[in-house]
Amino acid sequence: MRKVYRTLCKAEEFICGVGFIFLVGFVFLSAILRFFRISMSWNIDLAMFLLAWTAFLGADIAWRNGQLVGIDIVTRSLPKYVQKVIQILLYVIIFGALVLIAVFGLKLAHDERLRTYQSIPIPYSLVTLSIVVASASMLLSTIIKIRRTIMNFTKNEEAK
Repeated sequence: MRKVYRTLCKAEEFICGVGFIFLVGFVFLSAILRFFRISMSWNIDLAMFLLAWTAFLGADIAWRNGQLVGIDIVTRSLPKYVQKVIQILLYVIIFGALVLIAVFGLKLAHDERLRTYQSIPIPYSLVTLSIVVASASMLLSTIIKIRRTIMNFTKNEEAK
């Protein structure tokens, strides 16, 4: 199971990296072509598509690696036991929020299945699915974080 998860994580990082490179390339190409008065609106539409996917997948990568901003000024002075309890509680709240985001993201993707970009025949639902895929991936990461916190919590309690 861990090997499958690691493979999914590597695939997510690869897709996010390649998507970001193409995003920058399309925006740069569009700027150069606009300088020569050549309009290619599909560049911008495709760049917006890639922006959604790279931003949401990148959010999961940051979440998984603990690189999101956190504020611990309140909990820093509390005992470790209380810090762990609060951390688990926050993970459970985040888990619930991610479930809501995934459910309503699926509903939105279904509602937008017939709507397409003006310049390319890509449905908006593919963009909205980036929210759902990233939420599902973040749900897995959150479950792992909860499990690790509980395991460390019990290990620390057994050592005392």
